[in-house]
Amino acid sequence: MHTPRLTASLAVGLVALAGVAGCRSDPGVAAYVGEEQVTVGELQTALDSRLEDPALAQAAAGREDEFTRLVLTRLVNAEVYDLVAQRYGVTADDADVRARLDELLAGEDPEAVYAQAASQGVARADVFETIRQQLLRQRLAESEGLVEGVTEEQLRAAYDEALPSLSQARVGYVNVPDQAAADAAVAALQADPAAYPAIAAQYPGDATLAEVTPVAPADLPPQLADTVAAAAPDTATSLTAPELPGVLVVFVGQPVVPTFEEARPQLEETARGEADTAAQELVAEVRAGVDVTVNPRFGTVEEGAIVPADDGVVELLEDAGGSASAAAGD
Repeated sequence: MHTPRLTASLAVGLVALAGVAGCRSDPGVAAYVGEEQVTVGELQTALDSRLEDPALAQAAAGREDEFTRLVLTRLVNAEVYDLVAQRYGVTADDADVRARLDELLAGEDPEAVYAQAASQGVARADVFETIRQQLLRQRLAESEGLVEGVTEEQLRAAYDEALPSLSQARVGYVNVPDQAAADAAVAALQADPAAYPAIAAQYPGDATLAEVTPVAPADLPPQLADTVAAAAPDTATSLTAPELPGVLVVFVGQPVVPTFEEARPQLEETARGEADTAAQELVAEVRAGVDVTVNPRFGTVEEGAIVPADDGVVELLEDAGGSASAAAGD
């Protein structure tokens, strides 16, 4: 399943706002972002288009005001990223975004993924914008020299460096009743490593692996990690574990070493993650320098999010005739 890659990408991409209050108060503007605006009409269009999706409408039911603030937050973030792109001269067009989405989906059913996102209040447009922002951060990091680009040469260097952690040990363990049985099993495995399945079949149980299994070193139980790390390939040894009865026979087979092409997707994801982290600071600097002013009708910026306006702030109210008036609270 590759869906978690996209889910994780969304979690990173739907970032919060930063901004300061201002005195700009045109009732037709939902939010000012520097010199740019998100109009009330644009916000309503964004809401209407999202709520055409039944799953999204169901997710928003009963929390319409909260959903409005969430959509406005995303629209303002999109404006902030436009400013980032302009300042640093980086771009990510629709074709780039679609190509990256295809990578993240990696054969998954797009409709199923979008349906899952909609059930969590995330529209297709939000998915698309999130990936655009990620690509902009990656290209920003590369253009500013914060990280190296994802070139063939750099990926191969990263592969050589990461190979010990990418490799897996092939491990089997059999819980036998006593040391005599352990000694016999160790001798048999030393003589014929292929005998492991037959030996394991004699001692089935929760502490016996039926087959030798590839395991990343970091995923090994602590009591086995040192033993496996010190063992030569195709060798066996025995040890006791306080929580287990009898003796544990541990067999270490030939390691599983991924080829460069097999490791490439993971290496590329790691490089993208490093670029994204490095670019976040530059994006934050742009955001901090932008005057984000939210129409109090929709809320206010507080601790990085648009939240309901507190009592006592200026609110824009619709009168019976449809015009807007301002009322100042005490």
